[in-house]
Amino acid sequence: MRRFLPALILTVIGIGLAVVLASREASVVGDHLVGFPDDDKTAHLLRPAVLSALCLVPAIAALYYGLAGALDRYLIRSFLGAFTLCFTSLFSIWLIGDLTEKLSDFRKGENTFSFMGMYYGAAFPKFFVDFAPFGLLLAMLYSLGKLSRSQEIVSIIQTGRGVARLIAPLITMGFLVGLACLGFNYRWAPAAEAYHNALFEEAKMGSLNRARDVVYFTEENRRLWLIGGFPYDYHRGEPLRNLIVRSFSEDGSPEWRLRAEKAEWDRENNNWIFQGVSKWDLTHRLDTEESPVDPERDLDLPDPYVVEGWSETPWQLIKPGLKAEELGIPGLYSWLVQNRESEWVNKRRFLTQWHYRWAQPGICLAIVLLAAPLGIVFSRRGAAGGVALAIFMCAGMMFSSTVFLSLGESGYMPPMWAAWGTNILATAVALLLIQRRLVGRPIYQTLRKLIPV
Repeated sequence: MRRFLPALILTVIGIGLAVVLASREASVVGDHLVGFPDDDKTAHLLRPAVLSALCLVPAIAALYYGLAGALDRYLIRSFLGAFTLCFTSLFSIWLIGDLTEKLSDFRKGENTFSFMGMYYGAAFPKFFVDFAPFGLLLAMLYSLGKLSRSQEIVSIIQTGRGVARLIAPLITMGFLVGLACLGFNYRWAPAAEAYHNALFEEAKMGSLNRARDVVYFTEENRRLWLIGGFPYDYHRGEPLRNLIVRSFSEDGSPEWRLRAEKAEWDRENNNWIFQGVSKWDLTHRLDTEESPVDPERDLDLPDPYVVEGWSETPWQLIKPGLKAEELGIPGLYSWLVQNRESEWVNKRRFLTQWHYRWAQPGICLAIVLLAAPLGIVFSRRGAAGGVALAIFMCAGMMFSSTVFLSLGESGYMPPMWAAWGTNILATAVALLLIQRRLVGRPIYQTLRKLIPV
């Protein structure tokens, strides 16, 4: 019973967190679907379920630990201790460096400590997805290297376990870490990056913007929107700033231009409320061919100026200003579905990022497979060569991931292959190294044959 006590405790904690966070996320999803009625509802309605499953990943790991044998539990304890130490060290180094760089900007806020908490709390999902593979790499090399130096690896193999069976529980732990990365990647890691940037902008400039200089054109109503600043909390009634709205006739000639300092959307009656507004009539500028006529300005507009019957919502206006890198799986999927038949938009970037959301967590499993044969050492040469080689190969994976994504977004590679290319290459090399380790052949000779002289 004592073996399953951690799983029971983590299950209770996970369920409690899931109830609180999932209810909040369901409210956010409902608010999102009001403004984006054409988004894919199924993908967004899954967000509370994904968040609940993410809260239960530690409990699943603890349950697996309880069901494993004594030797597997010993390996898992050694690995988890090293992973906790390495990941905490990486986070501390990043935190100190980032805090040193941005401390002067944080001091500009009204409540410095509260602002810093929001800033780094929002950055954690993105940090976990980016640095969990490095934590796995260092933990695998440290734990397996320590077992190799103390001859415990040889002792375990002499009990009848092969190398594949030896690293099986560590592969399972890497899979669970990748599963957590997939949960964060579904929505919160990309959104955290956008919120992270918005908070940093607020610290420096005093304004919290989700997007800037957004251009949106409605084909049905023939209205062109130019929005200077899109607040991050636009869904909570925050006004849009520095707007210009132009209207065109069916033949493309301008009709009028409206300029406003702020604009709010009333979701109850779908009215737009403009403040600091001025409007020009542009229909008379084309009445004469000899000389243009100055536009007539309407000076009798009330302030605030209420416009009824416009179908545009703030959620629809912000879409062209969103970046593919800052959208999760539901947002990317909805964008691709809505623009499936469109010929003028560049779908390659969004499609590549959509595939990459699914492929990126697989890097955790590929890292574990790569580090396992390099961390296990039978000779007297020690693990220094394997550590250096593993770090070098990990840096190569980062480089290849950046290159493949650029090739996919520019159209030189299919988006799916661009997103999964690094995982496929890393897994192929890892399986080759594991095979060499299984048959007892030196890994360095194999790598030397792969490197052209």
